[in-house]
Amino acid sequence: MARTLTRRHRYSADTLFDGVYRLTERATAVFTTAGLTILYPEPAQHVLEPRRLRPGVHPVDVFDALLIEVVAGWRSTVSCVGVEVSGGADSGNVTLSAAAGFGSVRTFGLLMGGRGGRLQQDRRRMLVDHLGLRDTAVPAMQHPPFVPGGVRERGLPHDPAGAFYQEAFDVLRGHVAAHGCEVVFTGGGGDEVNACHSRTGAELPAAEPIPWLGDKAIEALAQVDENLAPIPVLPVPTLMAFGLHNPAYLRLGIWPVAPLVHPRMVRFMEQLPHEHKQGKTMFRDRLRRAGLPESVAAPNEPENFLAVMESGLRRYGLPLLDDMLRESLLVDLGYVDPVALAQAREHAERAPVVPDLLCDTLALEVGLRSLA
Repeated sequence: MARTLTRRHRYSADTLFDGVYRLTERATAVFTTAGLTILYPEPAQHVLEPRRLRPGVHPVDVFDALLIEVVAGWRSTVSCVGVEVSGGADSGNVTLSAAAGFGSVRTFGLLMGGRGGRLQQDRRRMLVDHLGLRDTAVPAMQHPPFVPGGVRERGLPHDPAGAFYQEAFDVLRGHVAAHGCEVVFTGGGGDEVNACHSRTGAELPAAEPIPWLGDKAIEALAQVDENLAPIPVLPVPTLMAFGLHNPAYLRLGIWPVAPLVHPRMVRFMEQLPHEHKQGKTMFRDRLRRAGLPESVAAPNEPENFLAVMESGLRRYGLPLLDDMLRESLLVDLGYVDPVALAQAREHAERAPVVPDLLCDTLALEVGLRSLA
């Protein structure tokens, strides 16, 4: 709980609930008469530094062949596949490979609001038309966080630490299921495999203290890095994102696949010189080679969820929070200054940007109440 409240999320078998565990990658769950034991594997080995390319070798050629091969590995397994297409370089490259490996591909995506959403819609249309694909787009602004009829507003059981944009993705996943897709390819992990990070064991800077934590949470922070899963094959942020995004697909009988973090792809990207990963240079070069315009390969204004988050929190989240504070599992109003609370509420209403922490706290509260 202290990890969640301080946003120090860790990849571990631990969850918010006693007796409920996460089975991390390559781990083993052993059930005996004595109970359940989670056995962690040995740390995965990784390439520690990039290699020099051989003369005359262009990494786009290798990347193109490898990604097509990874995607085509599913060709003999399924008859209908879908692709999540955001309009960015990651999902764009996955879409190119899916179109090359399968005769029939359906694409699905969330459309953001505002000017950025209009530019995103244009990029998606150019990609889909270029490849001759069938597309289904869902306006995310119609399904923001805490929207009436969504899983959180209805108080249905769900993961309290799950995806912020579950309501919109639930609608999207419904379309994927309705079209009979057995597998959906995603661009997940593209940011992580392009990151130019160090594997030298450098420590992160110390986190600044959070003044509103209670004594129990402060005491628990001493254990925030205990019982962590060992170094995995895939990037840790990617695996944690899978935990947020993928279970809802699996409940619908759809298998989500992220080809950009296939183990062979991870190893290839770890060996790639930094200049080909900086700004996703290689990914963007492949899109240009495929004949797509610069606005698709390297957009000036990438899409983001900010407008969707703002709409959901202001229109639905704040009124919901007003109702919930009176019966909150996390807040005892007997210890809260009513004047300060009113000022905080007014600030949240008028602030130019709604804090991410407000969404974290509200989502956690709603999730816990749904499971209580």
